[in-house]
Amino acid sequence: MKPLRRAPGRRRPDLDDDRPVVLSQLRWRDLLSEALAGTLQRPARSALTSLGTVLGVGTFVAILGLTATASSQIDDRFNALSATEVTVEDIAREHDEFLELSFPADADARVGRLNGVRHAGVFWSVRLDEDTTVRSAPVGASGDGRQIQVVAASSGVLRAAVPTLTEGRIFDAWHDTAHQRVAVIGAGVAARLGITTLETRPAVFIGDEAFTVIGIVGDVRRKADLLLSVVVPRTTAQQVWGAPDGGAKMLIETQAGAAAQVASEAAVALDPAHPQYFKAVPPLDPKELRTEVTGDLDQLFLLLAAICLFIGTVGIANTTLVAVLERTGEIGLRRALGAHGRHITAQFLAESGALGTLGGLVGTSLGTLTVVSVALARDWTPVVHPATVAAAPAIGLMTGLLAGVYPAWRASRIQPVEALRR
Repeated sequence: MKPLRRAPGRRRPDLDDDRPVVLSQLRWRDLLSEALAGTLQRPARSALTSLGTVLGVGTFVAILGLTATASSQIDDRFNALSATEVTVEDIAREHDEFLELSFPADADARVGRLNGVRHAGVFWSVRLDEDTTVRSAPVGASGDGRQIQVVAASSGVLRAAVPTLTEGRIFDAWHDTAHQRVAVIGAGVAARLGITTLETRPAVFIGDEAFTVIGIVGDVRRKADLLLSVVVPRTTAQQVWGAPDGGAKMLIETQAGAAAQVASEAAVALDPAHPQYFKAVPPLDPKELRTEVTGDLDQLFLLLAAICLFIGTVGIANTTLVAVLERTGEIGLRRALGAHGRHITAQFLAESGALGTLGGLVGTSLGTLTVVSVALARDWTPVVHPATVAAAPAIGLMTGLLAGVYPAWRASRIQPVEALRR
């Protein structure tokens, strides 16, 4: 315990005599050394006390870092997929309730001639009767075929979806024009129907209509619902079940940067006389998409970080208060040697602040390490903003100071005589 320094030449105004009495001073350097010594005097207790702050600050840094990293990945994927996708909806029934299908027979070719279009195709979900089932050959396959979706699509839809085939092939424009009874099924549907290979030329029966399976799709980059569907040519579906009762759409894959222009031209290309029959949906703004995806997660995990910081604050406050009770004799001795209440307050605030800062530094390091580890494991580019790293230790310091307010005030109220008597 270092003695308090005294400033020469200053007088106490509350004394009646003229004797020079010096007042005590506590320099910043001495205050910091006292705080460090008090923290290191009980290392195990200090480590456990700052654990809550470590978890809170570490969670804060990790959440903001992982959110920023995931946001950059969302932007990359958006540019690769969503920014090259346009959907055109058939809204003709809003203008004429008797219209069944506004997309012309050569809709794929009309839109395909637009600059920047790679693939385009019309599709809709076939509405079957309630008792119509989807089964494989031979009859008696397992599973409830009524839950399998049947999609009518032109060949351009399958190309725009960018499929990965497990076996076989997708149908092309010839199958469309020739009204071929073929089908492409997703891997999930194939497993339900018991179709494991195409060497036996399996077929699926949609009600009483047979379709030869020519391809099994294992994965798609767009329209993931195709993996759980039986996809048949559009012209064949119209021949068997008729035109759709609304709900037809067109999927367009564009080159990068051409989606907005294609969306503005698609309706006129499909029907120059009635462009109002179609509604083109351009890609979403990537900033809005990132905000929607990450906003709820930010709030959830930052609330978790706040809870951890609250636990850390309570832990530091409790430990500091116990330290005040254990060091009552030391506090009384300091007061007897000339320390004022503000000096005792500053000492314990400095100790609690040191614990909070230590927890903040360790938490910042662990949070940054978590972000880098997750990014490396996922083959991402880690993103941690400098402002987050700079603010995290400051949050730990503020947590420690807030936790030490009441114990420090309690220590400053201890009277020297009573403290020495204990």
